Amino acid sequence: MIETLLPEEVRAGEAFGADGSAVLHPEEAVLVAAATEERREEFTTVRGCARRALAALGLPPTPVLPGKRNVPQWPAGVVGSMTHCAGYRAAVLARDTDLVAVGIDAEPDLPLPRGVLESIALPQELVWARTPVTGAARLCRDRLLFSAKEAVYKTWYPLVGTELDFDDAALSFRTDEHLPAGGPRRGTFRARVLRPGTAPDGRPVTEFTGRWLAERGLVVTAIAVPARRAA
Repeated sequence: MIETLLPEEVRAGEAFGADGSAVLHPEEAVLVAAATEERREEFTTVRGCARRALAALGLPPTPVLPGKRNVPQWPAGVVGSMTHCAGYRAAVLARDTDLVAVGIDAEPDLPLPRGVLESIALPQELVWARTPVTGAARLCRDRLLFSAKEAVYKTWYPLVGTELDFDDAALSFRTDEHLPAGGPRRGTFRARVLRPGTAPDGRPVTEFTGRWLAERGLVVTAIAVPARRAA
């Protein structure tokens, strides 16, 4: 699923359930030694996804350890993002000569718990998310908004290095037209950052564009920021 939302330079690994072949490195295993079985499984499986993506880039299967704010620490020269939710785990990676940042998120295509939408949405987003979508185009807009905001943060923080709250980015969405009835729903989104920052290469970071997909009971969002090309 996730690769369809990202440029061809990205390598991905994904799983729709537990990956019994995934094995943790010792320094990873210690981090979840006291965790529940469910937590250990998702932690292990998503790292198996990451190692498949590393292999697709021609890199060895190194440990993937959390850094500040739990941002995954990738090998030098690599940018990436991971996500997991009920029924899905994924990791995407790219060379930093192709992308300077990437962020993904996956969520169940189900309504958010009570009170969450009001805590993450700006007024115009709240109106959009509460507009019913029915028929073949049915979609939990509140969950899509939440997922896209998560993808924004996962792109922003490794790139800029500062915190970003839910209300620091204003999102708008488009749905692809002429999709077959009963098939996946997909589209694009734009995130206008209300508290701009600066990337390491000196360029201002004021907005992101991303893509979304709703399929197989999941909502998946992705943002990729291309690297500057030499003139």
